[in-house]
Amino acid sequence: MDRVSALDESLKKTLGPATAKVMAEHLDLHTVGDLLHHYPRRYEERGQLTKLADLPLDEDVTVVAQVADSRILTFNHGRGRRLEITLTDGSGRLQLVFFGKGIHKPHKELPPGSRGMFAGKVSVFNRKLQLAHPTYVPLGRASGDEESTEDTAQAVDAFAGKLIPIYPACKGLESWKITKAVDAVLPRAAEAADPLTPALREGRGFSSLPEALLKVHRPESRADIESARQRLKWDEAFVLQVALARRRYADAQLPAVARRPVPDGLLDAFDADLPFTLTDGQQKVTGEIFADLATEHPMHRLLQGEVGSGKTLVALRAMLAVVDAGGQAAMLAPTEVLAQQHHRSITDMMGELAQGGMLGGAEQGTKVVLLTGSMGMAARRQALLDLVTGEAGIVIGTHALIEDKVRFHDLGLVVVDEQHRFGVEQRDALRSKGKQPPHLLVMTATPIPRTVAMTVFGDLETSVLDQLPAGRSPIASHVVPAQDKPHFLARAWERVREEVGKGHQAYVVCPRIGDDEDDDKAKRKSKPSKEDEAEKRPPLAVVEVAGQLTKGPLQGLRVEILHGRMQPDDKDAVMRRFTAGEVDVLVATTVIEVGVNVPNATAMVIMDADRFGVSQLHQLRGRVGRGSAPGLCLLVTDMPEASPARARLGAVAATLDGFELSRIDLEQRREGDVLGQAQSGVRSSLRMLAVIEDEEIIAAAREEAAAVVAEGPELTGSPELRTALDALLDTEREQYLDKG
Repeated sequence: MDRVSALDESLKKTLGPATAKVMAEHLDLHTVGDLLHHYPRRYEERGQLTKLADLPLDEDVTVVAQVADSRILTFNHGRGRRLEITLTDGSGRLQLVFFGKGIHKPHKELPPGSRGMFAGKVSVFNRKLQLAHPTYVPLGRASGDEESTEDTAQAVDAFAGKLIPIYPACKGLESWKITKAVDAVLPRAAEAADPLTPALREGRGFSSLPEALLKVHRPESRADIESARQRLKWDEAFVLQVALARRRYADAQLPAVARRPVPDGLLDAFDADLPFTLTDGQQKVTGEIFADLATEHPMHRLLQGEVGSGKTLVALRAMLAVVDAGGQAAMLAPTEVLAQQHHRSITDMMGELAQGGMLGGAEQGTKVVLLTGSMGMAARRQALLDLVTGEAGIVIGTHALIEDKVRFHDLGLVVVDEQHRFGVEQRDALRSKGKQPPHLLVMTATPIPRTVAMTVFGDLETSVLDQLPAGRSPIASHVVPAQDKPHFLARAWERVREEVGKGHQAYVVCPRIGDDEDDDKAKRKSKPSKEDEAEKRPPLAVVEVAGQLTKGPLQGLRVEILHGRMQPDDKDAVMRRFTAGEVDVLVATTVIEVGVNVPNATAMVIMDADRFGVSQLHQLRGRVGRGSAPGLCLLVTDMPEASPARARLGAVAATLDGFELSRIDLEQRREGDVLGQAQSGVRSSLRMLAVIEDEEIIAAAREEAAAVVAEGPELTGSPELRTALDALLDTEREQYLDKG
């Protein structure tokens, strides 16, 4: 059997169809290799021997003692049976108890007069100390024979000092059954192909992969566990980084048209009209982007910036530079509301420069067009025509930009806003519309810790905007416990009225829309939780809340609603009225989460705030405090004080640092979610590596991977590394890593 196929062998063949079926269905383990990479979650220590006279309650102990008596008792009118064994070691007595089908083996193996070693948790039953279903090793009959005493002593030492692996288990497959299954496949670990070269292993002081697998499953000591974990973490980080380094290398080989800004063009005219100076951060990031645009292979850059840090301005200047250089730029937004908002703010920022070819437009101006799925036929036809002729230098749209009918004259730059909302296929479809691959700028307002950026967005160069423009105001955030303190909620609505009284505006955000279709979904989805009253009702809805507010605490104010299922023209009209100050309070779903910019809005009340994620709350909060007046964000919840949900809201209220919040968010979610396995449909390859804690390992693996790929991206000198790549990153997953 060759080295690869030994680990690829089906568990059905090794463990039998019944066990293999449970492993496949509940733990997603299919091959010998999968099982070898199913690592223990923790290890129990049996501990040193304890005298029966000194047994502590509720603690795991290991004892060596002699069986004084053994008897089978029936209960429940003869339907149930239990085995009781009494132990003695001369210092005290202890009872063992076994139930059900598990009584025959110990009854046979532990007759009166025999000795054994027993491990378990001490409890009290009928005023007697007992161990229920202990683990045990029979040691034979008591004997004065010196040799057998020595054997017993060795057996005792081996048993008592042992570390017992506890595996992630499931119904029908307890940890001890997984231990037995691992024992069956562990000899195959010797055949595991090691992805690290001997030089790399020696340089970092790592053991071989077979040795690491052996140590992680059957450690002799805590040091074994630590050395195995370090080695296996490194493997995961390294193989992932090699895949990303190969992706970067492949992208660097693609041809692209260099786009350099021209003097006295659109960009210079735009800059001359700017009423403020760029922040140092904006200038630095712009420099990085312009340097990339000037090269003859495609830019792949992630621009991450705090809510309100001025990313749109940076992206617009990059788009203008590309238009100056004879190309076109497309901005892809996740929702129609956001596409319309970007179109409005970009045409406002550009003024007459956005009127290219029109009467009254600037001489060096260009056309800025909007393309969404719900536009009227005439407007849509005109937009498509402007794109194919090159009349429009900038287009802003939703996924409607990706449709087959859309043709560009010369697409030079694609800007993707809020990348996490798009699938790979959507982004690639837009990129394929260029004559040569266009440059790519990905923007996100969700701050991403450095380690995640290196792992998830590892094929992109990263720029960070962490400075807020001058004149931005701080946002005060408070948790409003509506259930515990109803008067706090009454005060929240008073605060909204006060802000409106000062001439400002407010948002009220709800998790649900509240029309019939939405209500049906909520009924189907909501499973009442026994633990929490707050979870029993469906989430608060826009339609209901708006009605209650207009009749109640916000009576007399101009209240309107906004949600994703409204007609596009209606949504746009509401946003225009809100932006113009004709609406006091906008009751909305999360359609306002990103990109919506109304500097006069100073207050936000988020209803059922516990139903939103940490990053989402941070995004929503970023919609207020965008002008010179201070912002206020109130997080309303019915959750009790001691609940994890309240702790999460407390964390959001305590800091405006998005990077700190994204770290908290990440710590509360599984690693696999971070790597997007939900979207990719492929099981996460990270079982040992924790992207938050293992920053040093990831950074070192990234450097090492870049060096390996630079020597030859085909990895011909390292077939084992190729094998590991294929195993950890099948074709689908490797494509997924191009998600950028």
